[in-house]
Amino acid sequence: MNVHRNDDDEIDKSSAPLIEHLVELRSRLMWSIGGFFVAFLFCFFFAKEIFNLLVIPFQWATGWAGLDATKVDLIYTAPQEFFFTQIKIAMFGGLVLAFPVIAAQIYKFVAPGLYRNERGAFLPFLIASPILFLIGGALVYFFFTPMVMWFFLSMQQVGPDTEIQISLLPRVSEYLGLVMTLIFSFGLVFQLPVVTTLMTRVGLLTAAGLADKRKYAIVIAFVVAAVLTPPDPVSQIGLALPTILLYEISIWLARRVERNRARTEGESAETAEETSETDESASS
Repeated sequence: MNVHRNDDDEIDKSSAPLIEHLVELRSRLMWSIGGFFVAFLFCFFFAKEIFNLLVIPFQWATGWAGLDATKVDLIYTAPQEFFFTQIKIAMFGGLVLAFPVIAAQIYKFVAPGLYRNERGAFLPFLIASPILFLIGGALVYFFFTPMVMWFFLSMQQVGPDTEIQISLLPRVSEYLGLVMTLIFSFGLVFQLPVVTTLMTRVGLLTAAGLADKRKYAIVIAFVVAAVLTPPDPVSQIGLALPTILLYEISIWLARRVERNRARTEGESAETAEETSETDESASS
């Protein structure tokens, strides 16, 4: 009977921390979902204004093509299409605005299980990740979206001397899908230095290994660009080239991490050696 009672006590003790973790996880999820919901409502209220901002690169491309940038027309062919487009805009904007709240909840859930030096190493990457994503999104907004739209606009047949008029009239959902695909693609690619540096810190990658795989990385960069971007050479090359550049930056960061680790290990070894010598002199 005592054996069974002891087994029950051990089960109760082991289940208590699990329940506490589940309660903590539920709390963090509720805060994350609540933050996203508030940001979603805010973005849905200003969905038309946000969409008008996303159309500005199209206007720039129209001006580059020698057309009237004030007459940019987009259409929707289904009654509910623009409504669902606004919902997509709200979800997209809500996720971006709520990311600091979501990231903070992730950190608060993970931080108690980390050592102090691990928390100090994890926090900078949590800050760098959204900054790099925004840099990738800004590159898409100010450069690549106008370039892509200019490429498509150059295929039009317009003018008084043209017998057949062929004009580009994008649907609102398709234009939004193009912009969101480009922003997410570049934003994810710009996370490459963060991911590789973290993996180098935990010993899963080395700078030498990354350098040796450079030629394979170049091929993979063009393959990924072909999958993630529209089937035009401008956006594919535009995504592949920054990916290769970020890979080189990742190699440099990995070397820096390894140098810092070697320096720290050397200082620890010197401190341990000095401590042992002090103990030996004191004992003698």
